[in-house]
Amino acid sequence: MKEYYRWQNVSIENALRKRRVVTLSGARQCGKTTLIKHITKNAPENFIFRTLDDKGLLKSALDDPITFVKHAKGSMIIDEVQKAPDIVSAVKQVVDNNNRRGQFLLTGSADITSLPEVSESLAGRVKNIRLRPLTNGEILGRRPSFIKKCFSKDFPSQIKGFDKETIIKMAFRGGYPEAVKMHKRDRKDWHKDYREALFKRDLKSIANISRQDIIKELFAILNSWSGKYMDLSNIGSNLAVSKITLGTYINALKILFLFESVKPWLKTDYDRVGKKEKIYSTDTGTMVNSLDWKEEDVLLDSDKSGKLIETLVFNELAAQIDFSGHYDLYQYRDRAKREIDFLIEDSDGAITAIEVKSSAVADSSDFKHIRWFKENMAGNKKFTGIVLYSGENTIMFRNNMYAVPLASLWE
Repeated sequence: MKEYYRWQNVSIENALRKRRVVTLSGARQCGKTTLIKHITKNAPENFIFRTLDDKGLLKSALDDPITFVKHAKGSMIIDEVQKAPDIVSAVKQVVDNNNRRGQFLLTGSADITSLPEVSESLAGRVKNIRLRPLTNGEILGRRPSFIKKCFSKDFPSQIKGFDKETIIKMAFRGGYPEAVKMHKRDRKDWHKDYREALFKRDLKSIANISRQDIIKELFAILNSWSGKYMDLSNIGSNLAVSKITLGTYINALKILFLFESVKPWLKTDYDRVGKKEKIYSTDTGTMVNSLDWKEEDVLLDSDKSGKLIETLVFNELAAQIDFSGHYDLYQYRDRAKREIDFLIEDSDGAITAIEVKSSAVADSSDFKHIRWFKENMAGNKKFTGIVLYSGENTIMFRNNMYAVPLASLWE
């Protein structure tokens, strides 16, 4: 069975040479264990592997975390560390007494830094690495180069083979490695089983979720909101829970890396800038299966196809930003209803603004809000405007504005 080379492979190897502790976090089934096996296969004697999915090891970790984490040499890998949060405190105690690099690789299917039980910080001792479901670039064996091209303005002149229908098929496939390898008729069952396992097991281990019916309904609602601005009143309008409980449930789903928010760009004194975050599903396959969408319906529905393709773009961009570590991702909206899907800012303050179109046609009018932002917000910063669309050709417009094929994200 084919294995995919993950971009974060090199990030983990480098971090183990430089930091005492490395954490690798990501949604369950996104490929963490496979990646670790790839990293350790050439020198297995240098690694000690312990998974807290093992009930006996979990009991040992809970009963005596200090003894559990002690080891004299090599790197100890502790899988599913969120099941025993006190492990983090024990790890801190060990590495505070020993400066040796690469002592621990902690993996988890939940964001352990967000868990209330984790009382000790590993700041200054740890490198946190996020693993997402497979990107299209990883599936196709491509390097993560799109964001660099945005700032260098070095786009391919033409990319064939990725029309709107093909891109929607890629989005329906999603990025969970096991589901990617399945025939599409089997993926629906896989995603159903995946959701049920999350609701029955993982959510119980990280949060006091008392209403399974509510969390299941909320999961579908949030997938339908992917690419929209967070509004708790509207999201919870049909759910019989308080706003506080609703916020707790949403946060639990974020801790499991099932949803993610993009912050607004607020680096201005313009008082009409919106401050709401945008929410996205972190896997398009999960999104469409939760909503029971059909490929042929989405292809002909501009609202659905736009929402799905924008979510796909978010996940491709987020993975490349995770890997590079040199960029920040934002979105923009103001009270005059000017919106820009994504703003990427590099460490020098240069900005790339990106609008996403599902159609195969792009023209000058698609840059209306990007041009306004450049003239009124960007100031003297280096600025590039991009409209991603499902056509084949890169089209150059005036003032560093480009219509670029969506496939540039992975080609």
